[in-house]
Amino acid sequence: MAIDRQTIVYDGPGGPFEGVAVTDSDLDGPRPGVMIVPNVLGAKEEDSVVGERLAALGYAAFVADVYGQGKRTTRESPNPAVYMAELNADRALLRDRLFASVAAMKALPDVDGAKTAAIGYCFGGKSVIDLARAGGEVLGVVAFHGIFDAPDYDYPTPITAKLLICHGWDDPLAPPEAVTGLAAELTRAGADWQLHAHGNAGHAFTDETMAAGVRPGFAYDANAARRSWKAMRDFLAELFG
Repeated sequence: MAIDRQTIVYDGPGGPFEGVAVTDSDLDGPRPGVMIVPNVLGAKEEDSVVGERLAALGYAAFVADVYGQGKRTTRESPNPAVYMAELNADRALLRDRLFASVAAMKALPDVDGAKTAAIGYCFGGKSVIDLARAGGEVLGVVAFHGIFDAPDYDYPTPITAKLLICHGWDDPLAPPEAVTGLAAELTRAGADWQLHAHGNAGHAFTDETMAAGVRPGFAYDANAARRSWKAMRDFLAELFG
């Protein structure tokens, strides 16, 4: 196994954008592609590490950029959510940037364009649900501790991409009424959806850098992280099988 990373600069509305392709160069030929949409901070090392884990499973991973080249924040930034806020205020722009990112992934030589999916964390989880809502050209999406409010534009139904929602039940950003609201929305839209709710887990449960007690309702949870990754592996295997 030889895991390689390659910086990919691509076009889109408000671009240019800078993603990262991660593959096992010991494998030959195109393989299923999995796009990773980062959390509020934008693309960073942790997302490329997720890409390496996916590449080790035999997929061609692509870390998407929906903010724009050079637009990144940290938890120590004066306003860590500045770029996320811009897209929350313009969900149609987020949709179009997601479409551009999918197109960039499908253009990679290691990607089988007929077999693609997207996963996302926090804001990225919200983004991949929007990708499914908007009719993005992927077979399925996985949201880890995502946000569930619907966009302000009409989207096509039925939703054709399959959805796996991995949710921490104690997440203050997605309380029970938001969860049941999403379930009702996806059911009305004719989607094939699954919800895995993890008890005693809150927001950011996959983030090993999120220590308990720093922010109420936010913490890494090893059980939820492990179980949700396994659920994702099973989902992708079925999706691409």
